[in-house]
Amino acid sequence: MQISLRVFLAFFLIVGLAAFFIQRVFIQEVKPAVRQVVEGNLVDTANLLAELAAKDMRNQTIATGNFAKSVENFSHRKVDALILGFRKTTLNYRIRVTDDKGIVVFDSENKELGKDHSRWNDVRRTLQGLYGARSTKDNPQDANSSVMYVAAPIMNGQQIIGVLTVASPNRVLAPAIERAEKRILNYGLLLLALSLAVGLVVTFWLSRSLNALRRFATAVIAGEKATPPTKGAKEIVQLGQVLKSMREQLEGKQYVENYVHQLAHEIKSPLSAIGACAELLEEELPESDKKRFLETISSQSKRLSTLVEKMLKLAALEHRQALNNTQLVEPLALVNRVAENLAPSCLANHVQIQIRSAHPLPLIKAEPLLMEQALFNLAENAVQFSPQQGLVCMDLSIQENALVIAIEDEGEGIPDFAQTRLFERFFSLGRPQGGAKSTGLGLCFAREVALLHKGSLELKNRPQGGCVAKLVLPL
Repeated sequence: MQISLRVFLAFFLIVGLAAFFIQRVFIQEVKPAVRQVVEGNLVDTANLLAELAAKDMRNQTIATGNFAKSVENFSHRKVDALILGFRKTTLNYRIRVTDDKGIVVFDSENKELGKDHSRWNDVRRTLQGLYGARSTKDNPQDANSSVMYVAAPIMNGQQIIGVLTVASPNRVLAPAIERAEKRILNYGLLLLALSLAVGLVVTFWLSRSLNALRRFATAVIAGEKATPPTKGAKEIVQLGQVLKSMREQLEGKQYVENYVHQLAHEIKSPLSAIGACAELLEEELPESDKKRFLETISSQSKRLSTLVEKMLKLAALEHRQALNNTQLVEPLALVNRVAENLAPSCLANHVQIQIRSAHPLPLIKAEPLLMEQALFNLAENAVQFSPQQGLVCMDLSIQENALVIAIEDEGEGIPDFAQTRLFERFFSLGRPQGGAKSTGLGLCFAREVALLHKGSLELKNRPQGGCVAKLVLPL
């Protein structure tokens, strides 16, 4: 399982569990809290009514006195109240009065007159001088039929002469409780949805950063050119920079070792030739031999100079991981400049250059100097390996959303033994005209330029003879 998916699942699980427990705790607190408020109001009401009923209770007119008439009038009052979105049209209090023996002497509903309530907690505890209350189901089979009873003592001085009980059905609280629970549930679901969205965003952000770092690390392992991620989590960007620095240090050391070894091998022959000629020139020699040895020293010195110059350019190019100063370049104009620069070489080798181009060609994003040098190296090779009166063709076309520059010659092609060594540093084949070799760095340079431009370079033999170099650049 990917780390980004694990982070997302962990994040969603934590938030989901937190939301679930908060919701459950809150819901469990709603009903007790509402009933506590209602019970508090019933306590106040019961004590107030107990004071109002005390006179009739002392006069033994509780069933026919002013208190009974007031309760009767109360039950017939019309009410229409809108309370927090709920409309109240009925009065729900039940009022009962028992004597000091627990016998019901007054009932606002006239259902319990004469019954013994002395065993009910509301009456029994109040007669004992304690707080009396209870919650009892009217129908034992119906959980929603419970009624809350709260009692208060009716006093005659310091003596309890009766108990007044106020009852309120719990079902009147149900709409408010259900609405509160529904809102809590909706907000809980909203919280989960928001946490899911946030989790997806965070996971995508983290996954993109990790994938960018993974691609960079994979490219480093493969020896490809790549730049570390510059966007995403700060720690991942910093890790990418550390990996880049480590890569540069490791590659730099190996790079120098390889180059020193290869350069030492390549300059050994020119230096030996120069040294040998210098020793011979110290002796008395005919003028013709002196001239020949001086020409050898000059040519080998030029070879060393060219070798060092090209190697420095290639080293700088191989060390780069990305393009620096890119511009929109017209491909045909670029190829035309290369052909113009090759005119002296074509004249010396009796070779013609032909340019073929599809129309129209889109502009490409490139470093003009690098691209021109790479094409020059490829075209120069084609000219040098072409026979006298040969033709070098530079063909520009669009294939699969890429610009393809194919440089074809009519030479002898690539020998089998050289097929796998074309891009080795300092590897070179003898030219048909004179057998001279180049520095062996031109193709390496051209391939590095192609890779920097996210393209590719391929050399292969043509079926009809000769060789073709294909430089492919994505549009």
